[in-house]
Order: sequence, then structure tokens, then C-alpha cells
Amino acid sequence: MKRTKPLTGNTQPKDDELLRSALADVTPLPPDNRARLERPRPRPIAAQRQRDEQEVLLDTLSDAPAWEQGLENGEELQFLRDGLSAQHLKKLRRGHWVIQDHLDLHGLTTPEARQLTAEFLAHCIHDGLRCIRIVHGKGLRSPNREPVLKKKVAGWLAQRDEVLAYCQAPQNEGGGGAVLVLLRAAK
Repeated sequence: MKRTKPLTGNTQPKDDELLRSALADVTPLPPDNRARLERPRPRPIAAQRQRDEQEVLLDTLSDAPAWEQGLENGEELQFLRDGLSAQHLKKLRRGHWVIQDHLDLHGLTTPEARQLTAEFLAHCIHDGLRCIRIVHGKGLRSPNREPVLKKKVAGWLAQRDEVLAYCQAPQNEGGGGAVLVLLRAAK
């Protein structure tokens, strides 16, 4: 393709002249007689501190039930819903109900474990399962060799209405690294 007319950048002065001629009969607005008040700058928001405080609040509200204090002195993990006889807990501990499904939380972070536990419980309730096992681990690879998920799982389970009871699993089912859970029967 051959160009007949070279392109030049000389369009600027013509545009300025056209603009001036178009605005020749325009009168400027009068000054606005308003005082310009200087507003004080807002104080900075410590967003990370607010997020940290919110997270601490959520952790204290949902993961640390009062019964957790007994875990520090080595007592076995157990829970029984109000109104049920102690026989339910004994039967659960002795293997009266067959474990119908299990969930392994090894290597997961707390948020991942929480979500997976909720999904697993919903699945078990939907399928009408009564007895399940959740393996939370003994915390041997955790900082200070303490089981982090053990306490969290216990708190999450105690908050669910469909959980009737739970106890530490027998040695052949995971011992101190697992919990047996008795769920409410499907209606």
C-alpha cells in the first residue's frame, strides 16, 4: 500500500483555534462565595488488628467450651447430651454400635478441618448413619507436641444438635488420636 499524503502531528494548533471559536460567547460562572473548610483527616484504621481481634473472638466463642479444662489434666475426651443416660456413653465406648464411616483430619489446618468436619457430619446425617469415627491425630508433629485439632473437634461436635455423645476411641480404633461419635437417628 502506498501513501499519498504523509501523516503529520500539526493538528494541535487547529484544534485549539476551533475550541476558542466555539467558546467565544461563553461567560464564566461567578465565584461561589463559599468558605473552604479544612476537614481533619480521619484517624487511620488498624485493619489487621481488627481482623486479629475478630479471629480471637470467633475462636473463644466457638472452639473453647467450658469442659475443655478437664483435658489439660489428662482426662479422657467425652461428651453426653443432656437428657441421655450414661448407658449411651458406655455402649459407645464398648463398641455396641458399628462404626459406619470415618473421617481423617491429619495434616489439615483448623479452617480446613472445620469445613471438612461440617461437610462430613452433614453427609452422615443425610445418609442416616448413627456411629462414626473422626481421626484428629495425637499432635505428635504439632508445635509443643500438643493435639490442636483434638480440642477443636470436641468443641465443634458439642455444638451440633445431631451429636448425642462422643468419646475417645479404643486403642484399636485410634486411641487418643480419634473420637467415636454417636449421631441422632434419622426421623
